[in-house]
Amino acid sequence: MRRAPILAVMEQPAGPSEQASTAPSILLIEDEPGIVDFVRRGMRAEGFAVAAERDGLAGERRALHESFDAIVLDLMLPGKSGMEVLAALRAAKPALPVIVLTARGEVEDRVAGLDAGAVDYLVKPFSLAELLARVRAQLRSAAQGSITTLRVGDIEVDMLTRKVRRAGRPVALSTTEFELLVYLLRHRGRVLSREQILSAVWGYQHDPATNIVDVYIGYLRRKLRQAGGDSPAPIHTVRAVGYRLGHAG
Repeated sequence: MRRAPILAVMEQPAGPSEQASTAPSILLIEDEPGIVDFVRRGMRAEGFAVAAERDGLAGERRALHESFDAIVLDLMLPGKSGMEVLAALRAAKPALPVIVLTARGEVEDRVAGLDAGAVDYLVKPFSLAELLARVRAQLRSAAQGSITTLRVGDIEVDMLTRKVRRAGRPVALSTTEFELLVYLLRHRGRVLSREQILSAVWGYQHDPATNIVDVYIGYLRRKLRQAGGDSPAPIHTVRAVGYRLGHAG
């Protein structure tokens, strides 16, 4: 299998202060030694506490039995595939953010990873800055998740079980649709630009060429409408700006 090139190596090793107990703890499950070194040294230099495992069995065991703030997971692993590890984590620790790394760039593979429970997806080769931005975004989202239930009108989201209901009826959402709905709920009543949504849900800073926000808003509206007995989803388009969740007006 052809390996993705390593983009850079940090010159300075992590200092002792970066291992403080208050540092966010990340588990990297990746079998390529060069990528492990690149990511571990770079993230430690940014203040993260990073542990690493190089096969799926050891990575799954450690992720299930130790406490981490987020997991960075390669899909192509020896011992046990990344998709199998992801399934085990979603069953045991549904609130734990998992960011997938893979050499697979096809849309179908990205969708499969997200629908299996990953909160984000990076294709190799990737930049350390982008990985850091994605991890920080997921840690911010997790920190806001101390409230276990979010409600707006007849829409209810259980943050622990990740179940969504509208008017008491279950709504089946993909992982990305769920994260988008949670972001809208947490900012209910506010007009959110496409750039804000793109950054918060997908981790992208700006990409004028993509319409992914509009596409997923469409998916979300359709599923919420179906569960609401054809009552329109309360997601309103604000022309030339973005979207707002809440009552019309």
